[in-house]
Amino acid sequence: MSMRSYAPRDPHWETRVRESFAKQGAMASLGARITALNPGECTIELPFRPELSQQHGFFHAGILSAIADSAGGYAGYTLFPARTEVLTVEFKINFVAPAEGDALTASAHVIRAGRTLTVTSATVHVRRAGRDSLCALMQQTLIALSD
Repeated sequence: MSMRSYAPRDPHWETRVRESFAKQGAMASLGARITALNPGECTIELPFRPELSQQHGFFHAGILSAIADSAGGYAGYTLFPARTEVLTVEFKINFVAPAEGDALTASAHVIRAGRTLTVTSATVHVRRAGRDSLCALMQQTLIALSD
């Protein structure tokens, strides 16, 4: 994923990230789960269900946006100091192909880790008949919120 390796500022980064993800009702409702987590990187997978589709039977664009946002947010959060929280300031997503398939994978990595603002990038792939194909690209800005 990322060309650069990052050192977390919190030795308990993984526990903090996984506990935060577990609190997300939206991700739980969707059935999303973190499948890979490293400093500056996060991958989230989501199996298809008809409830997640739009009128043509593809994954809804909002669903792609949601898992891309969370993957980017948690990629950035792995590098945040202890006793901070993560919040998305903005993101831009481009849909490059219909997300028709069995599952989505959103893989994100940190582009720039700042003291207050962090920039991430994510790709979303859809798996169909055992093959993954790109369906969306996202760039995101996060803010570190202190207690």
